[in-house]
Amino acid sequence: MRYIMMTLVLLVFIGCSKLSKENYDKIQVGMSYTQVTDILGKATKCDSLAGMSDCTWGDEKQYIKVKMVADKVMFMHSQGIE
Repeated sequence: MRYIMMTLVLLVFIGCSKLSKENYDKIQVGMSYTQVTDILGKATKCDSLAGMSDCTWGDEKQYIKVKMVADKVMFMHSQGIE
């Protein structure tokens, strides 16, 4: 019974992932970081330098990456999302 419950919880968590093609398509050039986090949640990693930020949601196999300048989306890229 315990294994069944753990499996169900894991399936719900995976099914609720915000790393999806649908959410990626919602991101538009010019959006703010806050607008992007409203769609994807908190970034896994963000590196900032001189008003530019590179933020990643996910890991090296499945991710959405967004490059921002002055807190506005300039470019986005994804890998492994469906």
